[in-house]
Amino acid sequence: MPAVDATDARLLQALSEDPRATVMALSQKLGLARNTVQARLTRLEGSGTLAPFEARVRPEALGYRLSAYVTVQVVQRSLADVGDALAHIPEVLEVTALSGVADLLVRVVATDADDLWRITERVLAIPGVQRTDTALALRRLVDHRIAPLLERAAGPDGA
Repeated sequence: MPAVDATDARLLQALSEDPRATVMALSQKLGLARNTVQARLTRLEGSGTLAPFEARVRPEALGYRLSAYVTVQVVQRSLADVGDALAHIPEVLEVTALSGVADLLVRVVATDADDLWRITERVLAIPGVQRTDTALALRRLVDHRIAPLLERAAGPDGA
């Protein structure tokens, strides 16, 4: 993933403040040519710097009121296979490889406790999974954010 320069950071800040801003509006706000803004947005999307739109949809709005984190211990050479199998479970939102005792941190959502039981049973049934440990997410104290990092990257003149 290419580095984000100060101009990219300013562009991302403006987009964060108004996600529906047009290229022309961003161009005017930042004092950049429309083509420059379009080219930078295209590059940022293509490089994976900008997350897919689906990251903005909250699972609660779809009826998944319960959120949990499942740590998974995996048979050593099965990590890729387990990751692939987890990707086929719709309620699995993210899978992160870890160092330490647990091999994976899996963020899951469920409609209720029984649904969470079903999901964890499905995870345990994956060949290569040795053990799981589930922790319910009670409340999000800090939402996902990137604005403080964008402010830093934009520099003192970017705000």
